[in-house]
Amino acid sequence: MSEESDNEGVEIKLETAPHDPRFQTTNQAKHCWSRYIEYHACVKQKGEEDSECQKFKRWYKSLCPMEWVENWDEQRANGTFPGPV
Repeated sequence: MSEESDNEGVEIKLETAPHDPRFQTTNQAKHCWSRYIEYHACVKQKGEEDSECQKFKRWYKSLCPMEWVENWDEQRANGTFPGPV
């Protein structure tokens, strides 16, 4: 059986963060930053497994360059993160 026929009928759904009127321009840096902050604030309140927190995580991962996320995660671990979380 070919790999193509193994995946027949499998639906893959790709999503990104929904439109946010606070971020009208094509530069999504502030949108990325906000979703990252919202995710960590949510985790602090509700825990990492909460569905709303997972939604924010998917959104920041689709918007933010992973290099930024790795840098911010490292800053959070070192206590030097400039954000409110």
